[in-house]
Amino acid sequence: MALDRRSFLSRCAGCGLAAAAYSIAPICKLPYSPKEAMAGLPLAKDLSKVEARYYEKLAVKEIECRICPRRCRVSPLERGYCGSRENIDGVYYTLVHSRPCSLNVDPIEKKPLFHFLPGTSAFSMATAGCNVNCKFCQNWDISQVRPEQIDNYELSPSDIVDLAKRFNAPTIAYTYSEPVIFYEYMYDCATEARKKGIRSAAITGGYILPEPLKELLTVLDAIKIDLKAFSEGFYKDYVHGELQPVLDAIKIMYDRNMWIELVYLVIPTLNDNPEEIKRMCDWIKSDLSPAVPVHFTRFHPTYLMKNLPPTPVSTLERIHDTAKAQGLDYVYIGNVPGHDAEHTYCPRCNEAIIRRYGYRIGEVNIRDSKCAFCGNKIPGVWI
Repeated sequence: MALDRRSFLSRCAGCGLAAAAYSIAPICKLPYSPKEAMAGLPLAKDLSKVEARYYEKLAVKEIECRICPRRCRVSPLERGYCGSRENIDGVYYTLVHSRPCSLNVDPIEKKPLFHFLPGTSAFSMATAGCNVNCKFCQNWDISQVRPEQIDNYELSPSDIVDLAKRFNAPTIAYTYSEPVIFYEYMYDCATEARKKGIRSAAITGGYILPEPLKELLTVLDAIKIDLKAFSEGFYKDYVHGELQPVLDAIKIMYDRNMWIELVYLVIPTLNDNPEEIKRMCDWIKSDLSPAVPVHFTRFHPTYLMKNLPPTPVSTLERIHDTAKAQGLDYVYIGNVPGHDAEHTYCPRCNEAIIRRYGYRIGEVNIRDSKCAFCGNKIPGVWI
């Protein structure tokens, strides 16, 4: 039987974090999973109508969006590329504020964030829409649809924070689709979360303009950026976006002391060129820091790219070794559970300081943000 919001939250009040600080255990001691519990939330009857931030009014009620580098020019009764913003009589509105379409409780390692509160959970949320169209998108069923084409919940920022608290999740993750397109909702949730001692992490492609990004950084605690490739040609052909604005955004994040981790999905024959990988690693080392974690993850055929095989593990290992040889300190192989490159190693003594298997945490040898073996400072956000 469906529950209203008040009953649902009351029903979840018994949720308790059974895990120790560095292990993953069931989030709730209930006879149903968090995902099943989410099914009790009431669905929204309509889309939102909240005025968007960062747009400019032009002549004859046209507007120019200033959230992402597309700078969509939108006439009345039309929408931007993302499909989540509409010009209504010369005023630009977000249609997805307080209208998430996907909710779940995930290990923070699933994002993946490996140096940010390891072993804890993240209350994860998304709305429909995206400002790019990656041919290899894993969540195309929500990212490549308009909000009216999918069921949405009706949850205010305070509702989202309340749910995170009920599930004892220390972090809210804005994820699955592209949080830049629900910028206002993300910003308001993160602002409310900070008041209640809950952190916020954006899982993004980083395709955002500098001004809105700088404001967003004031309320976030971590960002994982999907760096799709290190060539403009790949971004044009397979992402329908641009590389340089993403690099500019990453630089702003780093320069403003945001905790960032980079993920590079390795797609056979398309972005696994050794020289391209070297150039990317050199850029990370020189323009950011060798201490920025980089995850090279395994591709699996999906969406519009089912003609290629999964990435050979040997390719991932070669790229991992290249990145280490270029001087990066924290290099990971993702989507290969059980691989030794899932672990975190101290760059000074080379001891394993965090052991992982998939999304599960084993031993953690970090004390006061330092390697427990040699005392080397380990960058990250630790419990």
